[in-house]
Amino acid sequence: MAGVLAVAGCGNLTRLTEVGSTPAMTASADPTKQPGWQPVTMPMPVKIETPNQANALWRPGSRAFFKDQRAAQLGDIVTVLVTMNDSANLSNASSANRSAAEAAGLPHLLGMETLMPKTIADPSKLLASSSSNNNTGTGQIKRAEAVTLRLAGVVTQVLPNGNLVVSARQEFRVNSELRELQVTGVIRPQDIASDNTVLHDRMAEARIAYGGRGQLMDVQNPRWGQQLMDVVLPF
Repeated sequence: MAGVLAVAGCGNLTRLTEVGSTPAMTASADPTKQPGWQPVTMPMPVKIETPNQANALWRPGSRAFFKDQRAAQLGDIVTVLVTMNDSANLSNASSANRSAAEAAGLPHLLGMETLMPKTIADPSKLLASSSSNNNTGTGQIKRAEAVTLRLAGVVTQVLPNGNLVVSARQEFRVNSELRELQVTGVIRPQDIASDNTVLHDRMAEARIAYGGRGQLMDVQNPRWGQQLMDVVLPF
């Protein structure tokens, strides 16, 4: 509880410092120095040593005879193209009914049923039970998303098999709204086009985020006190 209040308090202090001014952009920095950044580890094939060949113009493992201008080394820049146009419509309905009735008795038990007064209990109706169950459920999901982004990223790591880890981040401000774009993932050098661009569907372990902050976002989001009560209250 105290940690949540402290985080919320820090967010409010940041908002108070931006009253009357536009949201401040963060300074450009090395992506590997960010608090949440970690090196990527992937399964790698066994490395095969290739001997040097004297008087050879073609180096084993080279992908082009002449120098390639596409991103291939640590710190190179590559442009990531994000084009998403997804839609889904799911509808489910279920209904179940069940009823049961059971009855048991001992109308005759070696004549001992005559010893039990029927005013207290009827031996022929010693046990009776009944149950019923009714369950009805409906569900529907409608989703439509269209996102088109184009932003440049930096190669932050070259994996042993030659794949590249790319981290792209971009911020732009319109009036009092600050928009943040982030894309990270692993790409193959072969999937980089001649114009040094790569499509997001060729990116493994892709993480794409599009959001921001500002006056309009503050109005659209619930207040932090309401969010806290939604988490704490059990009903």
